[in-house]
Amino acid sequence: MHSHTEAEIRDSLETAAQPPERVKLGSLLASIAHEAAGLTDAEAAYFNQLRDKTPTDPMRFE
Repeated sequence: MHSHTEAEIRDSLETAAQPPERVKLGSLLASIAHEAAGLTDAEAAYFNQLRDKTPTDPMRFE
Protein backbone atom coordinates (compact mmCIF):
# COMPACT_ATOMS: atom_id res chain seq x y z
CA MET A 1 0.00 0.00 0.00
CA HIS A 2 2.93 2.33 0.63
CA SER A 3 4.09 2.19 -3.00
CA HIS A 4 0.53 2.86 -4.23
CA THR A 5 0.33 6.04 -2.14
CA GLU A 6 3.79 7.08 -3.28
CA ALA A 7 2.79 6.55 -6.92
CA GLU A 8 -0.34 8.68 -6.45
CA ILE A 9 1.66 11.49 -4.85
CA ARG A 10 4.28 11.33 -7.60
CA ASP A 11 1.55 11.46 -10.26
CA SER A 12 -0.11 14.43 -8.56
CA LEU A 13 3.20 16.30 -8.37
CA GLU A 14 3.99 15.63 -12.03
CA THR A 15 0.54 16.87 -13.09
CA ALA A 16 0.92 20.00 -10.96
CA ALA A 17 4.40 20.71 -12.35
CA GLN A 18 3.46 20.05 -15.97
CA PRO A 19 -0.27 20.56 -16.52
CA PRO A 20 -1.41 19.46 -20.00
CA GLU A 21 -2.83 22.91 -20.81
CA ARG A 22 0.41 24.77 -20.07
CA VAL A 23 1.79 27.11 -22.72
CA LYS A 24 5.24 26.03 -23.78
CA LEU A 25 7.89 28.74 -23.82
CA GLY A 26 8.95 28.14 -27.44
CA SER A 27 5.35 28.46 -28.66
CA LEU A 28 4.84 31.62 -26.62
CA LEU A 29 8.02 33.23 -27.96
CA ALA A 30 7.10 32.26 -31.52
CA SER A 31 3.68 33.88 -31.19
CA ILE A 32 5.23 37.06 -29.75
CA ALA A 33 7.74 37.19 -32.62
CA HIS A 34 4.91 36.63 -35.12
CA GLU A 35 3.04 39.65 -33.76
CA ALA A 36 6.11 41.87 -33.30
CA ALA A 37 7.56 41.16 -36.75
CA GLY A 38 4.25 41.64 -38.52
CA LEU A 39 4.53 38.26 -40.24
CA THR A 40 1.71 36.98 -42.38
CA ASP A 41 0.05 33.75 -41.29
CA ALA A 42 1.81 31.94 -44.15
CA GLU A 43 5.22 33.26 -43.08
CA ALA A 44 4.57 32.34 -39.45
CA ALA A 45 3.49 28.83 -40.51
CA TYR A 46 6.69 28.45 -42.53
CA PHE A 47 8.88 29.45 -39.59
CA ASN A 48 6.84 27.22 -37.29
CA GLN A 49 7.69 24.24 -39.52
CA LEU A 50 11.41 25.04 -39.19
CA ARG A 51 11.33 25.12 -35.37
CA ASP A 52 12.89 22.22 -33.50
CA LYS A 53 10.02 21.01 -31.33
CA THR A 54 11.93 18.14 -29.76
CA PRO A 55 11.39 18.18 -25.99
CA THR A 56 14.51 19.01 -24.06
CA ASP A 57 15.89 16.92 -21.23
CA PRO A 58 15.39 18.40 -17.76
CA MET A 59 18.35 20.10 -16.13
CA ARG A 60 20.46 17.91 -13.88
CA PHE A 61 22.38 19.15 -10.90
CA GLU A 62 24.88 16.39 -10.23
